[in-house]
Amino acid sequence: MNREAALLAPYAMHSENSAGRAHPEQAHPYRSPFQRDRDRIVHSSAFRRLAHKTQVFTGELGDYHRSRLTHTLEVASIARTIGRVLRLNEDLIEALALMHDIGHPPFGHAGEKILDECCHDCGGFNHNQHAVRIVTLLENRYPEFAGLNLTEEVLSGQQVRAEKHAVQGADAPRSPGPLLEVQVVDAADSIAYDTHDADDALELGLLDFEDLLSVPLWQEAAEGVRVRYSNLEPEAFRRTVIHHLIETLVSDLVETTRVRLSQVTSLKDAVNYGPCLVAPSAEVAAKKSELESFLFEHVYRHPNVLAERAVAAESVRALFNRYSHDPDSLPDRFKARVSSDGASRSTCDYLASMTDRFALSSFREMQ
Repeated sequence: MNREAALLAPYAMHSENSAGRAHPEQAHPYRSPFQRDRDRIVHSSAFRRLAHKTQVFTGELGDYHRSRLTHTLEVASIARTIGRVLRLNEDLIEALALMHDIGHPPFGHAGEKILDECCHDCGGFNHNQHAVRIVTLLENRYPEFAGLNLTEEVLSGQQVRAEKHAVQGADAPRSPGPLLEVQVVDAADSIAYDTHDADDALELGLLDFEDLLSVPLWQEAAEGVRVRYSNLEPEAFRRTVIHHLIETLVSDLVETTRVRLSQVTSLKDAVNYGPCLVAPSAEVAAKKSELESFLFEHVYRHPNVLAERAVAAESVRALFNRYSHDPDSLPDRFKARVSSDGASRSTCDYLASMTDRFALSSFREMQ
């Protein structure tokens, strides 16, 4: 706690101000509450399974591209860099970053879409909300309580991602915003997507380097690298452009956020500020939006990607139909929840826990 008092800004989330846990625990002699959260997430089975869950591209397209696990680690790395320079709580940031995708089912957003459709009778499926369900109910690693008993700050930070914010009227009271540490993880997630999805698409041959030069943000990064390095081989050039782009996006975010933070003197000021404090400049935000639109049209909607998603959709739907109509065939720990949660939700919990390869293997065994 003394270390936090010396290093963290007044608008950061200090451990001593934590709202605590649903099940009170004694303080650890040398780990802060958020360090303990981080460790519990890392040791969870849901976190381990991220190694074999799709980020954007399935394993059928190759093995260079990011998995949910490598994406998560990259987000944590970027987020901690931002958090350190802004004097925020790095332990909380790391816990939030490591947790942010553990609710993803197999096959990424394609699997999520199918599960949402299949679960229309029991509230649908959202991977952010499911992450909260995992850490409060489904992970059972401690004898004293269900779930991981994480701090309120980590749980509420994940809940913020799950909620859809209604548009408020002009006279409606402004609700408090998320902690700055939560905002940092969201910003880092966006930077990781924008840069690493392009890198993966280039490596897999879904894009040519020249295709991306039509995007201003990418073109500027390439020109910056050419000025500094004149004789790089194509692969080294591409990787250097990726590094340059990440550096550009992080630097703009940090400098722009620092200006906004000059108006903030406390944690209360930060969460009541209104607009998101941790955000890029208007100019870079517009360029990021152009890059994201390009990736949506040319990568996420690429015929090869769509073909793999069709296979994923077929397998998830077939597995859901099988287990929801025959819940006795569920593994015991999921079958035990049918009486309280229903066959659809228990089936959803089981399918969401699967890795890509296990889901495909299970689907093939059905045929």
